Amino acid sequence: MNADNLVIGGMAAFSTVDYPQHLAATLFLQGCPWRCHYCHNPHLIPLRDQGENITWGQVWQHILKRRGLLQAVVFSGGEPTIQKALLPALQQTRALGFRTGLHTGAPHMALLQPLLPHLDWVGLDIKALPSDYELITTSRYSGPESWAAIKALQEAEVDFECRITWHGALQSAEQVIAVGRRLVYCGVRHFAVQLARSDQMLNGTLGPGYVNTEDKQRVQTTLMPLFETLHIRE
Repeated sequence: MNADNLVIGGMAAFSTVDYPQHLAATLFLQGCPWRCHYCHNPHLIPLRDQGENITWGQVWQHILKRRGLLQAVVFSGGEPTIQKALLPALQQTRALGFRTGLHTGAPHMALLQPLLPHLDWVGLDIKALPSDYELITTSRYSGPESWAAIKALQEAEVDFECRITWHGALQSAEQVIAVGRRLVYCGVRHFAVQLARSDQMLNGTLGPGYVNTEDKQRVQTTLMPLFETLHIRE
């Protein structure tokens, strides 16, 4: 397997929000084993034929021409770890001198583990407490391996941020706070709460999931003292 087999559903040529304090190119890889109700990239869920998508060669030319301007390349999704071609793509990216970032829900530790030596930063999606994962992902066995990824990242000394997507119809402020407190117990230092985008969701019957100002303030006030950084992203 080589990087040319990477199935890429889209690319943001320049991003200031996908890798903290770095200008990055962000690749959105096809395929995901979960069906999260609030998924705002449902077109990336199926692992479509490579011929319909951006090629690794096109990406390579883009980043090659922008050495000295771009600082990082971020692999997002979908769920990027399910593609075997991700590993050689990370290796080639680093060989060019770029920092490497990964956005992942870490559904399978066996897929994440080989990538860790080749990563500089990870945005780890924590959907809920382990017992509540199926309510979000619709996958019966999701949860434990995602939470296990925290320890793996710490042991590998990879910088990372945990983030949760908050949809008001799926989780209360108290549930978000409970996730935050458990992350603190696990030694997590950076946490972000992202409000779900309702303009394009996999489950169109879910509704906008409005979160009121009082609930947002309660989450922020409760969790802010517990983390080095806490962001509420709207």
